[in-house]
Amino acid sequence: MVITSKDELDRGTVSSYDRESELKAFDESKAGVQGLVERGVTKVPRIFYCGNSNYLSDGLTSESNSKLSVPLIDLTTIHHGDPILRDDVVREVQYACEKWGFFQVINHGIPTHVLDEMIKGTFRFHQQDANVRKEFYTRDPSRKVVYVSNYSLYHDSFATWRDSLGCLMAPHPPKAEELPDVCRDIVIEYSKEVMVFASTLFELLAEALGLNRFHLKEMGCAEGFLLLCHFYPPCPEPELTMGNSKHTDNDFVTILLQDQVGGLQVLHDNKWIDVTPIHGALVVNIGDLLQLVSNDKFISVQHRVIAKEIGPRISVASLFRTDDDDSIVYGPIKELLSEESPPVYRDVSLKEYLTHYYAKGIGTSALSHLRL
Repeated sequence: MVITSKDELDRGTVSSYDRESELKAFDESKAGVQGLVERGVTKVPRIFYCGNSNYLSDGLTSESNSKLSVPLIDLTTIHHGDPILRDDVVREVQYACEKWGFFQVINHGIPTHVLDEMIKGTFRFHQQDANVRKEFYTRDPSRKVVYVSNYSLYHDSFATWRDSLGCLMAPHPPKAEELPDVCRDIVIEYSKEVMVFASTLFELLAEALGLNRFHLKEMGCAEGFLLLCHFYPPCPEPELTMGNSKHTDNDFVTILLQDQVGGLQVLHDNKWIDVTPIHGALVVNIGDLLQLVSNDKFISVQHRVIAKEIGPRISVASLFRTDDDDSIVYGPIKELLSEESPPVYRDVSLKEYLTHYYAKGIGTSALSHLRL
């Protein structure tokens, strides 16, 4: 496999650059970015180069905003049965969803040892022999367990420095034997734990919208669950590429477990703000579908991951979105509408919503397309 680096192009040591061929060569290796690292690459291949468009400096990062951080919410009191304490937490959730679209939670109920083992299980999968990983490598959307590098490799303007193991865990999970041996037990255990937490989270989100506690769950928001185990190998030239390009999520809610390496940033007030890792915490962010059904009361914001020389960085994203029924129609929740707050979006079927999302490339929000 020959993949051209920017350095080779700059030196004029290659006569041409056939991007499509190099993408195909990378994809057909089935070894991902980790495969490049295992081969000892010292230069970022051209397909990963994000260009000269000041991509890395899109938005502002400076000393003046380094003290800013996403809201941190302690969920200890929500199980005490005290409505006043619960209302305090609901107000914190409301503020975070309206002003940031991101927050971190502690004392969420998932044992720290389960979180730590999920990180370790992800590490074991991506660090095992490439020939074993290759058995799971596919772009077949019907598969419930998928190992792949760059889901939209052939559509994006540049590849990102990340590999992923994806497991569709609800509503119809894979058979246990379909999951990789090295992380099977923890994937099953963590998935059960995060689904319990998601149930609690959707109740808090509904209350923060002023709705009945069970409204979002009754809409099916928590029924579909995709677990994505991301692996960001150390990058020899991090200034040339991204761990993950700027995007919004196309689900209702994403619950993220990240290790201590860092690199996740959220766009807030036109500044890129680091989401500093906190051991034992989970990161929650609002997706495009929740912004749509909340009629812009909650915001889905752009975020990205910076490539780093140190690593690997590991994160585990739990995406909640109903994928099972294309005929489902979503629109602003009627209880949130009034003469003063008319609908901002038109109703849309899940099929149309996803078709627009995938046609434009992963990371491209469909919300502007749906505005009235």
